Amino acid sequence: MKKKSVLIAGIIFVIMIAVIAIVNATGGTFVATFWALVPPFVAIILALITKEAYSSLFIGIVLGAFMSANCNFLGTVDAITVDALSTAVADNAGIFLFLVILGIVVALVNKSGASRAFGEWAQKNIKTKTGAMLATFALGVLIFIDDYFNCLTVGSVMSPVTDSKKISRVKLAYLIDATAAPVCMIAPVSSWAAAVSGCVESETYSGISLFIRAIPYNFYSILTLIFIIGLAILGYDYGKMSEFEVKAQETGDLSILDTTAQTDKNVRTVEEEGPANPHKGKLFDLIIPIVVLIVLCVWGLLKNGFDSLGGEGSFVDAFSETDAYVGLPWGSILALVVIVLYLVVRKVISFEEAMECVPQGFMAMVPAITILTLATSLKAMTNALEVKTFVAAMMENAKGLQWALPAIVFIVACVIAFATGTSWGTFGILIPIVSAVFPETSGLFFVGISACLAGAVCGDHCSPISDTTIMSSAGAHCNHIDHVSTQLPYVISVAGISFVTYILAGLFDLGGFAWLSIPVGIVLTIAFLIVMKKVTDKKKVA
Repeated sequence: MKKKSVLIAGIIFVIMIAVIAIVNATGGTFVATFWALVPPFVAIILALITKEAYSSLFIGIVLGAFMSANCNFLGTVDAITVDALSTAVADNAGIFLFLVILGIVVALVNKSGASRAFGEWAQKNIKTKTGAMLATFALGVLIFIDDYFNCLTVGSVMSPVTDSKKISRVKLAYLIDATAAPVCMIAPVSSWAAAVSGCVESETYSGISLFIRAIPYNFYSILTLIFIIGLAILGYDYGKMSEFEVKAQETGDLSILDTTAQTDKNVRTVEEEGPANPHKGKLFDLIIPIVVLIVLCVWGLLKNGFDSLGGEGSFVDAFSETDAYVGLPWGSILALVVIVLYLVVRKVISFEEAMECVPQGFMAMVPAITILTLATSLKAMTNALEVKTFVAAMMENAKGLQWALPAIVFIVACVIAFATGTSWGTFGILIPIVSAVFPETSGLFFVGISACLAGAVCGDHCSPISDTTIMSSAGAHCNHIDHVSTQLPYVISVAGISFVTYILAGLFDLGGFAWLSIPVGIVLTIAFLIVMKKVTDKKKVA
């Protein structure tokens, strides 16, 4: 981090502490006001200025704790250590375990030589850069069960393919991120569908029924998938992403995160540690472990759901009751045991070599675990400041603009998810409010719910403190802030089109034709991509 950036960050922090102290001294309140969004926004601004996530997130946590403790020093320290950091570690223990196990699996596959075999297969069968991007997109769509699982699996499987076609790791991170939450949000059988269902309180519709009816109007998720396909086929990039792609094509620098620095010279990272038996690993030594991981993780999710239901109910019911923080670690631990046994029996690695992958996998996931801990702590401070009450008051004031409400809901959800870094928390806040704003007999009821879900995904997609964004960086093994800054123009582009589409949905609904907004949104997305390609081509010529 440059000295100038450090100075700017320090000045912003001191100014904010002074302003908060003055507001508190003059009898101002921080709870359930716009101040609830100040800590995350400061953290995000600092992250973008300094290009460094750890200190930026921690400053946001300190500001939130300072406000929640009414500027009391001891209360601030207590809030940081107990309410924020300690609670974040405890609440995310299951996901941390899942992350570490996935890191170990990646290390095992690399050491076996299976990744090399997959790379060789990909070079023979995937001939172009477009093919590599579309293959990454397809795998992301296929793994629709859970976004965490999606991010890390797609990254580990597809990085050899994208590397061979000189696609930068930040572009890979975007492809992962854009096919994680958006896909899960329109998949009826996923952890996200379960989360949405749990937030619904309707006398007419069940949670899963409402989720399914809202899918066609989830414009951001649908248009993001169309945007990726169009971008891959047209073969261009714009904004900061183009800089990384040009560098990758011209110099071969893929902007892979450097994790070679460590204290123990006897422990090497996944990248440093080449295959133990480079000629033994075959393509199916990658396919079988991934299939085992997917099957057992899905089984773990279903088992947890059925346990919650007392052993009764359907698969959909089980997914609606499952806890991913329990089900994913449960399934992945079994998968790890099976994968180790398989690779050892196959004699592509020895048992000792398999055990060497344990610290390697842990080390590979340390950056993601650290950022996730800090991001979760920041969310805890935002919750302590009761952002939900503030948002409810805002929505009540906008109740008179019925036709524009879906677009307003979309923007509000984007802002909340961007600031808090959680789409689940965002629709948890907004769905009850939206349900109260739109009568269930209105055609805009499903559009409003969809706008809430789409905005939550959109804000989460581009937020530096989002767990999905963090895991996409980890999955692609690229710098986290580079990932955020490169995908931001793409997210804003689709968000702008989605906003227009929600305006049209509100207007079309006056005549009972809200469904017309769907094809219009698709046409607008394709038209935007074509226009941007012409603009980009003109800049290259100039």
